[in-house]
Amino acid sequence: MNKNLLLIFTRNPELGKAKTRLAKTVGDETALEIYKFLLERTKNIASEVTSDKAVYYSVKIRENDIWNENVFQKHQQVGEDLGIRMLNAFKNGFDAGYEKVMIIGSDLYDLSSENIEKAFTALDKNDVVIGPAIDGGYYLLGMNSFQENIFKNKDWGTDSVRKDTLADLEDKKVFLLTELNDVDVFEDIGHHPAFQQFLR
Repeated sequence: MNKNLLLIFTRNPELGKAKTRLAKTVGDETALEIYKFLLERTKNIASEVTSDKAVYYSVKIRENDIWNENVFQKHQQVGEDLGIRMLNAFKNGFDAGYEKVMIIGSDLYDLSSENIEKAFTALDKNDVVIGPAIDGGYYLLGMNSFQENIFKNKDWGTDSVRKDTLADLEDKKVFLLTELNDVDVFEDIGHHPAFQQFLR
């Protein structure tokens, strides 16, 4: 068994439910296309990482989708908010015997498998690794022991999440990756060459 586990949180790609803030500008159909494009991108990046991998679905587990069951364990997200859902996923990973557990979302075009491998390596000498997102949150979070407190008492989806998380980790060694931009609103993709195909 691999000692590293990569968790991927996804939303089921449904019209009107994907990338709702982006949809205000580009419309529901285009927002869904962009989200599917990001999911495919995330799958390809994750497939190159040498760890074990688990996909956590927001609504229900899908068979025969882009996530190959021979590569990705499949789970359902459980919990009333994002923090509790992440807490439960991390706890599952550590309970299953993994030594390093890391989570990424599925709305980041600029992430690479090298970033993720670097993050796993950083956990040899650090307690926690965080990939800071430009919006004040994070696109990646990894740890080598279960840090339950960082999943509680946060205003998820706001620009204070990373700051509050780092405050919880004052007594831990934290490694910060390069800041990257996740895709939430039109400004995140308007000038990005990869997205021009959707914006004609």
